[in-house]
Amino acid sequence: MKYTTVIFDLDGTLLDTLDDLTDSVNYAMASMGWPLKDKKDVRAYLGNGIRRLMELSSPKGISTEEFDKAFNIFREYYDVHNQDKTAPYQGVVELMARLKEKGVKMAIVSNKVHEAVLALRDKFFPYVEVAIGDDLKMARKPEPDSCYRALELLGSTKEESVYIGDSEVDLLTAKNSGLDCITVLWGFRDKDYLMENGARVFVESPQEIEKEVLG
Repeated sequence: MKYTTVIFDLDGTLLDTLDDLTDSVNYAMASMGWPLKDKKDVRAYLGNGIRRLMELSSPKGISTEEFDKAFNIFREYYDVHNQDKTAPYQGVVELMARLKEKGVKMAIVSNKVHEAVLALRDKFFPYVEVAIGDDLKMARKPEPDSCYRALELLGSTKEESVYIGDSEVDLLTAKNSGLDCITVLWGFRDKDYLMENGARVFVESPQEIEKEVLG
């Protein structure tokens, strides 16, 4: 076995969350009387957590009070609607079941709000031992803190572990954490952009992840 431990990103890697996030952004935009965002815009804004998503989605020149109101509207709506259209990418559930059978330890590390990460893990991937989201108790990705915490909880070392994600944030997270990185091509970024940001190992299907992990 090449790696005993896998740390997965969530949005764009395991789950297609784009529709629910776009709907939630646009609910906040409409509530504020601001222009709606296209799905391709929201896709480009993802990777650094929901606050950054809303910062990029909101019109320029708004006041702090206006932004805070819009952010709270978004968060309250997304808390209720984060599983309306969200689903695992095809083949992901089967992949994780096979890795579990082979004895591979798994964690999810995301910049999504911690409570949402736990809820989505429990619904779709209950056999993943560790799930860590943004709870303000540690630095968010691309800082290495959450990956280090996941490795500690799993009892694994950096040398036996690999990080799997879909964005430049994930590439930098892996680099900062001292982890090898596998980049999926079904997520929120295009291959050319990922190569420009240092991606070297790509997979086009969950089955390819299994081959890369097991060796």
